[in-house]
Amino acid sequence: MVENIDWKNGAVGHPFVASFSGGKDSVLSLYKAMNMGTPVGLIVMLEEEGKRSRSHGMPPELIRAQAESIGLPVYTAASSWTDYEDVFMRLLEHAKNQGAEVLVTGDLDMPAHGCWHDKVTRNAGLKLGMPLWEMDHKEAVEEFINLGFNTIVVTVNLSLGMREDDLGRTLTHEYVQELEARGIDPCGEGGEFHTTVIDGPIFNNPIPVRKCTIVKDGNYAFLPLELDQMPVGEY
Repeated sequence: MVENIDWKNGAVGHPFVASFSGGKDSVLSLYKAMNMGTPVGLIVMLEEEGKRSRSHGMPPELIRAQAESIGLPVYTAASSWTDYEDVFMRLLEHAKNQGAEVLVTGDLDMPAHGCWHDKVTRNAGLKLGMPLWEMDHKEAVEEFINLGFNTIVVTVNLSLGMREDDLGRTLTHEYVQELEARGIDPCGEGGEFHTTVIDGPIFNNPIPVRKCTIVKDGNYAFLPLELDQMPVGEY
């Protein structure tokens, strides 16, 4: 018997926890899932030292500011790649104890079989929800922009057509057209770039950030962001 996979609607009518990077895909999937079910919290994996998120290199205080603006608790844990799955499973168990029945992720191109998230959710006794699954890449980024989300490019792969001057740019329809003209997936699904979302319809307030000095590492360039805690009106 062939299993009927409906990951796009996995969160419908269920409490869920969302795997969260702070970037556009995870935020858009969270937005969609919040219109389907009830959010319990966010899961963010950190690098071994606990100073940056593993997916997008964000400092924990910026992640907490995003979570607070959205109004959800954030469950974090540091891990190496060696113990990543075990640590992730522990966070899933914690979320399950908080009432979560579904794990929501922002994946678009996950294969129907052999999916890592499917394996770990089954092992944790949870279901899987991927609201963006199999969505057209351009449609996904255009919907994100049309909804009013504001996101900044913070990581670029210089070997995949991205440039250092792309760092700090905001995703707009015009920028999407430019990326396509340069032969770049506007969703960055090939690892071309990563983003950090600082405002949008699920945020109760915009996240004030300060752009730091660009860092280069091999084929990659990074724009570190720090939470700007400067009082409003002070410059």
